[in-house]
Amino acid sequence: MTGTPTRIFVDADACPVKDEIYRVALRHGVPVSVVAGNFIRVPHDPLIERIAAGAGMDAADDWIAERVKSGDVVVTSDIPLASRCVKAGAEVIAPNGKPFTEESIGMTLAVRNLMTDLRSAGEVTGGPRSFSPRDRSTFLSALDQTLRRIQRRRADQTATSQG
Repeated sequence: MTGTPTRIFVDADACPVKDEIYRVALRHGVPVSVVAGNFIRVPHDPLIERIAAGAGMDAADDWIAERVKSGDVVVTSDIPLASRCVKAGAEVIAPNGKPFTEESIGMTLAVRNLMTDLRSAGEVTGGPRSFSPRDRSTFLSALDQTLRRIQRRRADQTATSQG
């Protein structure tokens, strides 16, 4: 984890918390890769890069999954992408602030697949609940705490390797 700086990857096409990500990232001095299928507007700042991954079905997901590493943060509500990133060692947070972890991702993926099967069989399962101001607040707190935890881990590793 030491060596390369932490980066935040944003699965941006349907992300409702991009402005919050920019605010927290700039406060911590962490670079952000905003990845979308096509053009997306981002603030003009050297820490924020815009990536148009292409219009393919999973182009943005593949772009992120191929580059993410331990010590990075991924913001996505896409469960298969979250699973790929957790396996790569990244910290993964949904826009509502819910973390995806090694302990939770298997069950989350199984529930997602079950709901997909039920919908394809004609069952009415309803969609996700609407995004709320509380979700936004929870996300801000989760992202800030995650970045602080990564920074502490890096500082501890540096101290250990020097001591």
